[in-house]
Amino acid sequence: MLLEPELLENAHVRLEPLKETHREALRPLAQEEEIWALTSKRGDGPWFDPWFDMMLKGQEARTQISHAVWSKATNAYAGHTAFLQIDRDNLRVEIGWTWYGAPYRGGVTNPACKALLLEQAFSGGAERVELKTHHLNERSQAAMLKLGAIREGTLRSHMRTWRGDRRGTVFFSILPEEWPGVQAGLNLRLTNA
Repeated sequence: MLLEPELLENAHVRLEPLKETHREALRPLAQEEEIWALTSKRGDGPWFDPWFDMMLKGQEARTQISHAVWSKATNAYAGHTAFLQIDRDNLRVEIGWTWYGAPYRGGVTNPACKALLLEQAFSGGAERVELKTHHLNERSQAAMLKLGAIREGTLRSHMRTWRGDRRGTVFFSILPEEWPGVQAGLNLRLTNA
């Protein structure tokens, strides 16, 4: 499976491989507490720099590829998304750590980003793309279903959140034979945006 940091772009967004130069551009967007309410790690306020450093370290270790999301509609940064848990031996990758500032949620930004990431994953040889979320994150679960991902189930008491409580993790996936249908659905959504 060939996945390397590279600039990804379509009519709606540009995904820039995360670099130190993105730190201050993303910091103001990350200050919304709502973004981090159901995450395992916190990234607002004083937790932003440790979170950002963790994203860069994952990229240096080649276990993830983070992206700063640029919105072409507003000519501004919109948020962050990443390939995580890159498992080259098993041809598996997760898409996650996806968050957007409030103006970019519920519109074209997320499907535009997912179209680019899924295309790169499957054209790079992925046999499985995973997505996962907190069992209470109904907005993310609805978005994954709308995307066309298959809900696989919930790992109960799977991990601790930054608050110290236990989170159930809901897993979704897309396989290569499902990608053409998912891609067609995304293309239709983006054409009508």
